Amino acid sequence: MKATDRPPGHRIAPRRIASPHRGGDCQTADMSTLCVYCGTNVGASPAYMQAATDLGTSMAARGVALVYGGGRLGLMGAVADAVLSAGGRVIGVIPQSLVDAEIAHMGLTDLEVAESMHARKARMAELADGFIALAGGFGTLEEVLEVLTWNQLGFISKPVVLYDVDGFYAPLVEMFARAVDQGFVRAEHARLAQRASTAEDVLDLALAPPPATVPKWFEPRD
Repeated sequence: MKATDRPPGHRIAPRRIASPHRGGDCQTADMSTLCVYCGTNVGASPAYMQAATDLGTSMAARGVALVYGGGRLGLMGAVADAVLSAGGRVIGVIPQSLVDAEIAHMGLTDLEVAESMHARKARMAELADGFIALAGGFGTLEEVLEVLTWNQLGFISKPVVLYDVDGFYAPLVEMFARAVDQGFVRAEHARLAQRASTAEDVLDLALAPPPATVPKWFEPRD
């Protein structure tokens, strides 16, 4: 599994904003990079912020770089700040409209400005060796479902892990099980959505090879 595995579409070449923490290229050959999706709100329970901080701290301790949506608010800001505070690398990817709205985190190792939301997501997936979803809203759900779909279709082969704080993702996993039961999703594809409830267990899954599967349109022969 390589960070150069790309989702469908062309290579994105965003511009960068200078940062006081920036140091060289946003990736090195021997450094794993994980993409974290999460909310720009902090959530109703302090457990969500704690999970974001634990994840960022653990990533830095393992020498894992973070790529995320480049914001300074909510869980997004918390996980980025935790990585930076522990001496790790953080690459943010953000559309110009959100830079203009002044929600960009200007203290990252590297901040890339994408031309659109679609380009932002493609660039984040391009940089990542795996994906983690903390708690979040529509955007977080849309992003994690997209990379699950890309895995299902065989466009990428990268682990996807739900950081299931206080059962936040249990209803989604139940929905996947219902889709399997009703014949809309194969059981092996549902297993692509891995789940763990501690930062260390999440990282163990995200840094390991993804579950073995076959592309959606491949029909094995007897």
